[in-house]
Amino acid sequence: MAAADVEYRCFVGGLAWATSDRSLEEAFSQYGEIIDSKIINDRETGRSRGFGFVTFKDEQSLRDAIEGMNGQSLDGRNITVNEAQSRSGGGGGGGGGSEGNWRN
Repeated sequence: MAAADVEYRCFVGGLAWATSDRSLEEAFSQYGEIIDSKIINDRETGRSRGFGFVTFKDEQSLRDAIEGMNGQSLDGRNITVNEAQSRSGGGGGGGGGSEGNWRN
């Protein structure tokens, strides 16, 4: 069961306000196939919170991106890149067991 839930996602911090989902994806695409790239925006203002996530198709691409991009400049800011910590219990993964019952 756990193998199907594995995601090769990296956290990207220190982003410039001007960085978009598209420019984030373009910067990381040289390391492999990207499934998703997302800048996290403030719920109230809609403005970037200065971090995002990039999800790769395979682990090697993730490792290469972390090594290649950590500390590099993107849109004039030095970014931090490391492996994202999985959010346990909740999130958009569908959950299971009694976790899903709180929505009803």
